[in-house]
Amino acid sequence: MNPKKRNIVIATLTAAALAGGTVAAFAAGDDETAAARTGVSGANVHGVTAAEAIAAALRHTPGTVVSAELDDDGGDAGAWGVDVVADDGAEYGVEVSAEGRVLDAQRDTEEESDSEDRAELAALKGAKFDARDAALAAAAEGAVTEVGGDDDETGAVVWGVETVKDEVTSEWTVALDTGKVTKVTAD
Repeated sequence: MNPKKRNIVIATLTAAALAGGTVAAFAAGDDETAAARTGVSGANVHGVTAAEAIAAALRHTPGTVVSAELDDDGGDAGAWGVDVVADDGAEYGVEVSAEGRVLDAQRDTEEESDSEDRAELAALKGAKFDARDAALAAAAEGAVTEVGGDDDETGAVVWGVETVKDEVTSEWTVALDTGKVTKVTAD
């Protein structure tokens, strides 16, 4: 096996192991083929997982992660945009590369928060399961491409998580207190 193919297999197996899932190993010559063979389309099979991107963002900018989203197109494909609220209430957008390096962290000075936003943030700060935990819990259902605070059908604050598996995008909720994963939809 050539070194490039071996590295693809190792990266895929490592990502699956870190996410707590299993995967069949296939040697692939390029990202599209690797994605097709592993059933992970729309996600960078060589990049860091949502949980790893969140951990990198928090090491750089401590606080509460309110969302993380994979950039799956354009020049930053494979990078993660992670929104962090620092303990002093300042909001930051942290960009984490597909290799797990923080590329940029910008303080968000434009967004005004209302009482609903403050209540959601308070729930997320006091949650037993944070964004990283939610990403890890939902990873059993597919490659996590997005995680963020959301309201469920009853109005309770939950983690909303999007996954991709076998070219199907699904949405899940993860309870803040129990970590229970519940399917919402599948495309």
